[in-house]
Amino acid sequence: MPKKLSNQSKMKDKKARFELFAPGAQRVALAGDFNDWNVNTIQMKKDSKGTWKASVTLPVGRHEYRFWVDGVWHDDPNADHKVENAFGSQNSVRIVS
Repeated sequence: MPKKLSNQSKMKDKKARFELFAPGAQRVALAGDFNDWNVNTIQMKKDSKGTWKASVTLPVGRHEYRFWVDGVWHDDPNADHKVENAFGSQNSVRIVS
């Protein structure tokens, strides 16, 4: 008899696209709970109009993140949700479904 898949095993990773308009920036990175807040692992690429972009494969669920722009944390102005963090600022929230 075939094994039934649990709800957990049915969940798939999904590609999530992140964008930030920062035409004057020299370096933009994406950091969040999905990469242990490491500002060196997900470098974003700037298009000709000054929008920085990155696509990341994330597990289904809730993820907190921020942008690291030239050595300074920045919020995602397009985030639907934000939550307070332990440093007195806010993290953006992305729900992957």
